[in-house]
Amino acid sequence: MSHARDLGADHRPAGPSTSRVAGAGDSARRRALAQLAAGMPVLPVLVVTAVLLADLADGAGMIWLPLLAAGPALAATTNGPRGVVCVGLLAAVLGALLGVRDGVPSRELAAVLSALMAVTLASGLASVLRGRRERVLAAVRSVAETAQHALLRPVPANVGPFQVAVRYSAAAAEARIGGDLYALIPTRHGVRLIVGDVRGKGLPAVGTAALVLGVFREAAHDEPDLLAVVERIERSLTRNLGHDDFVTAVVAGYPPGGHLEVVNCGHTPPLLVSASGSVTPVEPDLPSPPLGLRALAGHAPGLQALPFAEGDQLLLYTDGVTEARDHGRAFYPLAEGLERHVSHEPARTLGALHDELLAHVGGRLHDDAALLLIRKPAASEAGVSAAIDPGAAAHAPACEAGCR
Repeated sequence: MSHARDLGADHRPAGPSTSRVAGAGDSARRRALAQLAAGMPVLPVLVVTAVLLADLADGAGMIWLPLLAAGPALAATTNGPRGVVCVGLLAAVLGALLGVRDGVPSRELAAVLSALMAVTLASGLASVLRGRRERVLAAVRSVAETAQHALLRPVPANVGPFQVAVRYSAAAAEARIGGDLYALIPTRHGVRLIVGDVRGKGLPAVGTAALVLGVFREAAHDEPDLLAVVERIERSLTRNLGHDDFVTAVVAGYPPGGHLEVVNCGHTPPLLVSASGSVTPVEPDLPSPPLGLRALAGHAPGLQALPFAEGDQLLLYTDGVTEARDHGRAFYPLAEGLERHVSHEPARTLGALHDELLAHVGGRLHDDAALLLIRKPAASEAGVSAAIDPGAAAHAPACEAGCR
């Protein structure tokens, strides 16, 4: 009896252990099938299935079998090499079965299957190369984004006494950076800003934009006179640019005196929006050459002093906005668009303008476009903002000190 009990005791654990092993095997098979299904592209499988159904309905044999190669070829455009191989193997197995069913001669069937495997291998290689190119492009985009953040630093929603909003779109979407430039800096001489457009495109234009912004950020803090800031940029570009290179720009400042100063160097005129909503171009009193070309013109740019009351707004932009054309070759009417969409929130205004601009050109800009809008809120609005967000007022002086 004791021996029987021992045998029974030894036998009882065997059942659960065996079931666990079987369960582990089933689980492994399910995982393998799930991985295979995950690697199996849907559209190429549908193509192979369509060829299968056509052959079953027609029974023509060699007419439909070569079309199975479309499956792995299509998989190479959207999937990795594992997906291509899965579709190729599926197509080869189905091709062999259909060939035997339709009575295709063995020599012809072998030729079709060999061609199918060759297409699968070539498609797998193309998929590997495509994956490498995508990784390289992702790395380039990452570098471009880093460069953009270094050159075109994010602008806070409030700088000094102004509400601020910026919208920038590079024509080369893959690079996400171009030759347009902007900056807005609070200094002890007041808030100063620049919006410009470098002649040309590509890396040389990006390098020139970096040069202009670097000089501007230094000179804006050092020079009490706005024209002296422009002079510093001019001297630097004269030393570093070629004979045919130049930069159009608008440099503006809001000194503690409470008026707006504007220096236009061959750039498109800013748009001044009054508190009532009317839009007026700020045409320069004396047309001035772009930065880098003063030696050819023989005269320096002039400074305009403009009243800038509570509720007024100033929009600076590049010609990528005003020269954007629709399918009928009509330019985008920026002044009319601004008058339609102007609001007390610069970010909302620029968002509406940007959406309308993209709709005007059909969704894709063909030149870099930058928009920078500043608004001087009324004292009552500033008080309401401070009451809603008490930390905003405390943050403003810290940001100003940090920007210096």
